[in-house]
Amino acid sequence: MTTIDVRGIRVPAFLYGTAWKEDATEPLVFGALAAGFRGIDTANQRKHYHEAGVGAALARKVGALRRDELFIQTKFTFQDGQDHRLPYDPEAPIAAQVAQSFQSSLEHLGVDKIDSLVLHGPSQREGLGADDHEAWRAMEALAVSGRVALLGISNATARQVSELVAFARVAPAFVQNRCYAERAWDGPVRELCADHGMVYQGFSLLTANRQVLDHPGVRAIAKQHGKTPAQVVFRFSRQVGMLPLTGTKDPAHMKQDLAIEDFELTAPQVATVMDAGRR
Repeated sequence: MTTIDVRGIRVPAFLYGTAWKEDATEPLVFGALAAGFRGIDTANQRKHYHEAGVGAALARKVGALRRDELFIQTKFTFQDGQDHRLPYDPEAPIAAQVAQSFQSSLEHLGVDKIDSLVLHGPSQREGLGADDHEAWRAMEALAVSGRVALLGISNATARQVSELVAFARVAPAFVQNRCYAERAWDGPVRELCADHGMVYQGFSLLTANRQVLDHPGVRAIAKQHGKTPAQVVFRFSRQVGMLPLTGTKDPAHMKQDLAIEDFELTAPQVATVMDAGRR
C-alpha cells in the first residue's frame, strides 16, 4: 500500500473506518486487511464502534502480516459521546479516564502500543475547555512514554484546531472530520492543517456528498479514466492533501477504493470535483 510521511512515521495513504459495524466488525476488518488495507481506524466508544471486534480481526491477521505493517488508530471519547458501556470510571478525573480508556484499547486490540490516538471530539461546541486541555495533556503523556506515536483530534472546528495548536506541547499530527463538499471540503480546517504540518483525515467522503457522485462533470471524469465516481472522489481527496477513510462493507468496493494509484486528475478535473458540491 502507498504510504505518506507523517512526522517521520510511515502512514498508509488510505484508512479503513470501523464505525457502525457491530457484530460484523471482525469479518469486515479481516476482509479489509485481505483487500490490502493496512490502516485501521477505530475508537473505544462502544456506542458506535466494536473495538474488540477489530482486535479479533487483527489477531487472525492475513498471511504473514506483521504488526509493523499495520497502522492502528483509536480514540478517547468523553462520557457525553458514550453509552452505558464505558471504558473508564466516570467518577475518575479526565486524565485517569484517558489512561483507563487507553489501557482498555490495548487489551481490545491485542497490541502494546497505538500508532495514533485521537481526541474523539472536543467537550464543548465552541472552543476548547478545561476537560479538553486535561485530556490532551494525558494523551501527550502517553506519547512521551512511547506508547503512542502520533496524536490527533476529530470532529473539530477551525477555531478548536487553532486553539489546540496553540496549547499543545506535543503537536497534533491529524485532524479527522466529516468532510462536506458543500462546505468547500472543509476548506478552513484543511488550510490550518497545511499551515501547521498536520494531515487532514476525511471521512464520509461519499455518504456526505451524494450530489458529487451524481454530478455530470464527475461522472464524465470517471468515464474518461475508466473509474467509478467514488474512485474519482477518493483520488481527488488524495490530490488535495487529504488522507481518506472508507467504511464500505462491500468487498468489491474495498478493492476499488484502493485502486486509485494508477490515474491522476488534471488541474481542471480537480477544480470540477472541488466545485461539484456547491449548491
